[in-house]
Amino acid sequence: MGVNNTGSDRTQEEEQKDLPKVVLFRPPPAFSLIGEESFASNKFHFLKTYDSQLPLDQFLSTHSHSIKAILSSGAAPVNADILQLLPEVGVVVTTSAGLNQIDIPECRRRGIKIANAGYVYSADVADLAVGLLIDVLRKVSASDRYVRQGLWAAKGNYPPGSKLSGKRAGIVGLGNIGYEVAKRLEAFGCLVSYNSRKKKPYVSYPFYHDVCELAANCDALIICCGLSDETRHMINKQVLSALGKEGVIVNIGRGAIIDEKEMVRCLMQGEIAGAGLDVFENEPNVPKEFFAMDNVVLSPHRAVFTPESLKDLSQLVVGNLEAFLSNKPLLSEYVDSE
Repeated sequence: MGVNNTGSDRTQEEEQKDLPKVVLFRPPPAFSLIGEESFASNKFHFLKTYDSQLPLDQFLSTHSHSIKAILSSGAAPVNADILQLLPEVGVVVTTSAGLNQIDIPECRRRGIKIANAGYVYSADVADLAVGLLIDVLRKVSASDRYVRQGLWAAKGNYPPGSKLSGKRAGIVGLGNIGYEVAKRLEAFGCLVSYNSRKKKPYVSYPFYHDVCELAANCDALIICCGLSDETRHMINKQVLSALGKEGVIVNIGRGAIIDEKEMVRCLMQGEIAGAGLDVFENEPNVPKEFFAMDNVVLSPHRAVFTPESLKDLSQLVVGNLEAFLSNKPLLSEYVDSE
């Protein structure tokens, strides 16, 4: 019995050696949340740099000719130095919606395709964006704390919040997620406008080329764009000042899109009314000033993580890798469209 099992294991190992390799630099969060087996395939084999004692460059050089693809997550950069060591790589598949960890120009120069999470996360992230906005306006988390601390009985009614209906909602980045946010807010009776790199021909929402002008004409600013050199600290002092004392900001994009120190200052001095934040500039380190603010709602970068979306993600990742290795079109090839 033992001999048969050993023989079977060796056969499986030999088969895996012949499969194309997909390299991982860090385990994607989805591996621990739904299990690595959800991403398994008989068309490729994962090669994990984090399981090796070798220096990264030596490990990659040793396996360079068998590595055909990279599976990336948000915390694992794919830059020119990495790609130079992997001449056979033809695709970078990422488990994230954002691509700021990937050197896109270098991939384009080398003819390397990119596939991201596509539409998988859009609904869940949009739901949380609207949830954060409602929470800030209606003071859901703050009033929950008030009740739990016994203050309702001791001090009386909690101060009222503000309604969502009728609010002017400005969306920064009308990509997949931004568009889903817009549809939800429109259903709530909000007046939607947006800023993106390009005006979208398929929507009738007012378009603002300048994000500062958008902020000046909305009550709530929802950040849905990706992080790049152009968008880093795009939400700065001028934009926050334009948003004004009655304005609130929601960020489900990337933390560094907002000048976080400036946002803290504006909140502390009452220059904006509140914030709902799922992302931060130096995660997992969050400015301690937020902890004492009842007008700030905090979430630990979990907008994309639901069992449903993670299951869809595993199918998309495997589908993209198998499609590439079979010379078929990628299921969610990245197109610069935001």
